[in-house]
Formats: sequence, C-alpha cells, structure tokens
Amino acid sequence: MEMARCLIVDDSSVIRKVAKRILSSADIMVTEAATGEEAIALSAHEMADIIIVDSSLPDMDSSDVVRGLMTLPSEGKPHILLCLSALDLGAIMRAKRAGAKGYMLKPFTRAQLLEHFREFRFAA
Repeated sequence: MEMARCLIVDDSSVIRKVAKRILSSADIMVTEAATGEEAIALSAHEMADIIIVDSSLPDMDSSDVVRGLMTLPSEGKPHILLCLSALDLGAIMRAKRAGAKGYMLKPFTRAQLLEHFREFRFAA
C-alpha cells in the first residue's frame, strides 16, 4: 500500500507544524496550505487522500474550500475533515453538504488525529 497523503489547510503555521509532525511520524506524506486558494491550487496539481480544512480561513469560507476541492477532477475524491476551534453545527452541516466527511476540534491530540486516518483507511 502506498503512503497516504494529507493536506493540512490552516492559516496557523503552528497548527500545520504540529499536525505535520504527528502525521509524518506515522508515515503519512504531508503538504501544507495557509489559504483556501492555495489548497485548491495544490490539489489541482496533486490530490491528497485526506484534507484537513480549518473552519476559519482568511480568504474563503470553509464550505467553499470543500466544494472547490470536491469539484476538482481527480481519480479518487479526497476524505475531507473540517477542523474547528469550537463546535459550530452550522459550519459542520455546510461543510458536510459541500462534501466533507466529518470534523474534529482543535486543539487535537496525536491519538485523535491518527484515529481519523485509521477510520479513513478502513473506509477506503
């Protein structure tokens, strides 16, 4: 099985760095984007298996980012998770309608983050 690929979309370099450290140690190839536009541009070039999208990006609404990612031509559709700092059912529902598979809350732990990858691998 080839190495899973993850794109972390968050305007916080600290969040991206922490997530990258956790995932890289689990043999997951990680790329980063600070904005929705950057995430869509990167994904048009190479689609990740799992994409973690921050709910409060500076340039785009998270549901628009999810929708943009889901409409890109790709062999397989990505497994998209919305990442929130507080539970916001409206944002979660909008992201799910746009194509997100689920959500997780910040700050996340190593175990929580890796659990989403286990779930994805069994669902794939």
